[in-house]
Amino acid sequence: MNNDLTEELQTHVLAALDTGTPLEIRGNRSKRFLGRTPTGEPLEVAAHAGIVNYQPKELVVTARCGTTLETLEATLAEQGQVMPFEPPRLGPDATLGGTIACGLSGPARPYAGAARDLVLGVRVLTGRGQILRFGGEVMKNVAGYDLSRLMTGAYGTLGLLLDVSLKVMPIPAAHRTLAQEQSPNEAIRLMNAWAGTPLPITATCWDGERLFVRLAGAEAAVDQAAETIGGETVVDQDAFWHTRIREQGHDFFAGEADLWRLSLPSATPHLDLQGKPLIEWGGAQRWYRGEADTQAVREAAIKAGGHATLFRGGDRDGEVFQPLPPPLLAIHRNLKQAFDPKGLLNPGRLFAEL
Repeated sequence: MNNDLTEELQTHVLAALDTGTPLEIRGNRSKRFLGRTPTGEPLEVAAHAGIVNYQPKELVVTARCGTTLETLEATLAEQGQVMPFEPPRLGPDATLGGTIACGLSGPARPYAGAARDLVLGVRVLTGRGQILRFGGEVMKNVAGYDLSRLMTGAYGTLGLLLDVSLKVMPIPAAHRTLAQEQSPNEAIRLMNAWAGTPLPITATCWDGERLFVRLAGAEAAVDQAAETIGGETVVDQDAFWHTRIREQGHDFFAGEADLWRLSLPSATPHLDLQGKPLIEWGGAQRWYRGEADTQAVREAAIKAGGHATLFRGGDRDGEVFQPLPPPLLAIHRNLKQAFDPKGLLNPGRLFAEL
C-alpha cells in the first residue's frame, strides 16, 4: 500500500475546526488501550501509508504514518538493517505513526536510544489545519527547538504525524543471550555495574527469577563478553526478547491485573510494592502487576526520583500518567494552545486538562 492522503486528512481537520468537532486519530488501533479513554469523531489514518524515501547507505528511512511496522521492518531487513529502538507492536498491524505518537521503545532502548532519539524529522498536520515540517533526514539538521522529537510521545495531542523520518542501523553480526538466577537487588547491581564497562550489551531483563543479558556485535567481542558475564546460553533468545518481552507475551504480563510501568533511576533498589515485578532497561524500567494502591505506586516512584504510568487496566477515565506539577502543566497547556488551540486532536488522551 502506498497512498498519500494528506489533502483528504487536512480537509477533514479543517472541517472539524469550523464545527469545533473533537477528533480521535485512529490507525489500526493496536495502541488504543494506552493513555486515557479516547474520545472524538474517528479520523482514520491507516490508509495514509507507504515508504516515501529509503536510503540504506545513509541509514535513514521516511514513511507515512499508516505504514505498518511489519512492512517497514521487512523492507529494512532486505538491506540488513533494523530500527534500533526495537518498537513493540502490542497488537496486529501496528503502524509507525501510532508507535512514534506513543513514544514506545523495546528492549534495546537504553543501549541504542529511545524512539525520540532516532526520530530525525516529521511532517505534521496540526489542530489549526496547518501542515508543518520539522527536522529532516540527517542527524545534524536542527536549529532552535527540536519539535520533531516533541511530537514523539505526545499521543497525537499536538498534531497528526503524517510522515516520520528515522535513523536505522545495520543488524549486528552476532548476538547471544545469557541467563543466571539472581535476586532483584543483585540483578540491579549487576546491570548497573556492566553499564559502566565497554561490554556489547544490547538488552537486560530480570523476570522475577533470572537475569537475562543480550550481547550483540562482532563474533569475537560477543564471545569475550560472554566469558566475562557468565551464565547459561538461552537457545530461544529471539522468542524471549521479541515475543515475551517486547510484545509482552511473557507469563508475567498475562491476566487482568493492573500493569504499572515505572521509570526510575537505574540504580534504584528494588521497590517493596504489592504485586509481581519485572525489571528492564538496566534497572530503569520497572513493571508491577497486581493490586498495588495507585497512591502507593506513585509515591514510591516520586520518592525514587521517577514517575509511574498505569499501562494497562484500572480506571482509564482517570489520570493514568503521573500528574504534572503546575509549572510543567503550564508548559503543556501552552504547547497545546500553540498547535491545537481548540483542543480538537485526541482531547484528554494524555491528561484530562489537555
